[in-house]
Amino acid sequence: MENIHTTKIQNFFRVLLGLFMITAAIGHFTFQRADFQAQVPNWVPLDKDLVVILSGVVEIALGLSMLFLTKYKVFVGIALAVFYVLVFPGNIAQYLNQTPAFGLDTDQARLIRLFFQPVLIFLTLWSTGAIGYFRKEIIQH
Repeated sequence: MENIHTTKIQNFFRVLLGLFMITAAIGHFTFQRADFQAQVPNWVPLDKDLVVILSGVVEIALGLSMLFLTKYKVFVGIALAVFYVLVFPGNIAQYLNQTPAFGLDTDQARLIRLFFQPVLIFLTLWSTGAIGYFRKEIIQH
């Protein structure tokens, strides 16, 4: 049986991540658009602005899902974790190309940021119960 305090903390982080995604999505469409474009790797075969708009649409959908699709929170968490993995090459490209964006104007700042993506992935999987879901699936098989 789940500890009620753990569940409350998980829900807090799930809501926080949902709000974070919605805020990021708004940035995609408005005041951070150029910063997000700077993160799109040059090898992506699409217009950078299109990538930013499409990823913003995905972010707002995932953010709203984190907040309101609580019945499916495990699967939403898995989807958001996959999204974080898919956008990670943009963070790596920003570091390798020494691209200033989001106030990250030194190699050290860009490198430190790379270590936060796994933290986001873990928090997403933990806060939605996906880690527990995977643990149960492994035990049952």
